[in-house]
Amino acid sequence: MAKNLKMKSARAAHDFTQKDLALKTGVSRQTINLIEKGEYNPSLALCIKICKALGCTLDELFWEEE
Repeated sequence: MAKNLKMKSARAAHDFTQKDLALKTGVSRQTINLIEKGEYNPSLALCIKICKALGCTLDELFWEEE
């Protein structure tokens, strides 16, 4: 799994800490950290919550271009 730099960048653009995003999505800060490091594959439901919190689409945050 690759690092999710798109999610990290979108989070930073909103001036959210990992804890801020975790609170908005109902998960732990560690979960957000693991997703950004590419060490955890979130469920579709969590991906949708993250997208809503960051104002992005699934494609913008989670689509891997080859």
